[in-house]
Amino acid sequence: MTLINLKLIIQIPAIFFIAGICIAQETSIDKIKYAVKLKKWHIVDSLSKNINSKTLNEDDNAKLLFFLGEANFKTGNFDNAFNKLEKARVYYIKINNKRLQARTENIMIECIGNLNDALVNADNLIVSFCKLSYELNDYLLICDCHYHKANQALDRFNNSEGIFHFKKISKLALKNKDSIKYYNNQLNIGTLLGYYEKNPKASIQIYNEVIPYFKERKDYDREFLAKYNLSIQHKETENYKAAINTLISADSIPITEQILENKKILYKALSEYYEKIVDYKKSHLYLQKSNQIKDSIDSNTKIKEISEIQTKYQTAEKEKQLLIEKQKRKQNFNLLIGALVIILFGGITAFLLQKNTRKKQKLAEQEKALETQKLATILKEQELVSIDAMIEGQEKERQRIANDLHDDLGGLMATVKLHFNVLKDKQTPELFDKTNSLLDEAYNKIRGIAHAKNSGVIAKQGLLIAVQNMADKISVANKIKVHVIDHGLENRLENSLELTLFRIIQELIANVIKHAEATETTIHLTNHKETLNLMIEDNGKGFNPKQITTKTSGMGIHSIDKRVEHLNGSMTIESEINKGTSVIIDIPI
Repeated sequence: MTLINLKLIIQIPAIFFIAGICIAQETSIDKIKYAVKLKKWHIVDSLSKNINSKTLNEDDNAKLLFFLGEANFKTGNFDNAFNKLEKARVYYIKINNKRLQARTENIMIECIGNLNDALVNADNLIVSFCKLSYELNDYLLICDCHYHKANQALDRFNNSEGIFHFKKISKLALKNKDSIKYYNNQLNIGTLLGYYEKNPKASIQIYNEVIPYFKERKDYDREFLAKYNLSIQHKETENYKAAINTLISADSIPITEQILENKKILYKALSEYYEKIVDYKKSHLYLQKSNQIKDSIDSNTKIKEISEIQTKYQTAEKEKQLLIEKQKRKQNFNLLIGALVIILFGGITAFLLQKNTRKKQKLAEQEKALETQKLATILKEQELVSIDAMIEGQEKERQRIANDLHDDLGGLMATVKLHFNVLKDKQTPELFDKTNSLLDEAYNKIRGIAHAKNSGVIAKQGLLIAVQNMADKISVANKIKVHVIDHGLENRLENSLELTLFRIIQELIANVIKHAEATETTIHLTNHKETLNLMIEDNGKGFNPKQITTKTSGMGIHSIDKRVEHLNGSMTIESEINKGTSVIIDIPI
């Protein structure tokens, strides 16, 4: 497999994985956008938890923050909404998206009036927002700009400037034929003229203008509000009958928002107006109605509060249960990951340990083989040295014999020959005795040479010293200690017998080193006058003698047995598992 194919195999799953994340996150952002469109503000936050903002680009990050800010604003979480929108605004400024920057600033200005932090000021935001609104030439954004400026002026008790900006909105609505915005804004102007400018006549005129429009559109809640405010302005002009008629008319409107609260306020106002015209009976009647609704509202409020507490408790319990389940899932997942990591680590460790063990075993086997080979080499060298020494000794012995024959015996025999020649001529008794003496001397020299020849050949030192030298070399070179114990070997043995015995001892020691796994072995050499006893003992692992007999070829026993048989001797093997081995050989001498 080429390197390029390998890279593709690695990269393709990664590409699909990243693409899957991007598609999933894009889908989640689309779901949030759809939830905002449907005004399902409560699910926006939960949907956002499935998105990893670190993987989003700046545009998508800004969208996510904007949607979260708007949802928090709609659900009354103004502090969190302002923080999210402020971050979204930074993104929109960075990517130069003026329209979305303006929309973000618009909601941020709305948030500021409800923030807990009183130090946050909307002035700079209003300036920026209004500038963007006019740059974009967006009619609705420009209307919102003047709305914010109007509220800003009213907060600073600059009522005339506030009314100016509301009138600006009405002009823009008329210009753009936006009747809904126009009449809604006129309702605000009517309130401002009545409450702030104390101009009830102008306020009444505007209310009379907008009420028919709301009635026609069946916008009952705004129609009710306009009529209630109109009754207050009639009261300001002390036209209590007009105020009463206006409220009675408003009482028949099928409002949809805060029905009980609005009815309570309406009946209380009617009670006050009837009291002004000294109609105490109706005043008392409407006051009772107002109080009844108040009691009902209080009761409903308590029930609602209890219900909210129960709902919060149930929600808290569910959240707690979900948190416990989530923690359990997380714990199980962590345990699974931990178990997989442990299994993986254990597997790798076991594999490495097994590999290391095999390597050590292999090295140990190689080391053992090297030691065995080394020992075999030592034994071979010892045998060769012994043989070389024997050959060298034989050569020297031959040379000595030749010298003795040439120098001593040769000269002597020449003298004897001369004496025989003289004896042949003279035949004197003295010469005969002298010749006979020379022959005896020659005979003794021949016996001396024969005796020297039979005095041993293994490096002129004998079997015992050769075995001891071999034991010393093996003990120094290996982990096994070889001891040599002798009894009655003061005299040398015949050359061939010493050499055969030396080779038998070499073969047996080689078997101990190769197979016994012993740390100590002892060579016993005992001379019982007519019998030589050889015993090799070790403290090795032993074996079953029935499995390896003298008739088998295992461990070189067959060749040893043949050598012992050639010497008319006998061999006995004694061994037990884990108790060592003893080989006993008896040779007649």
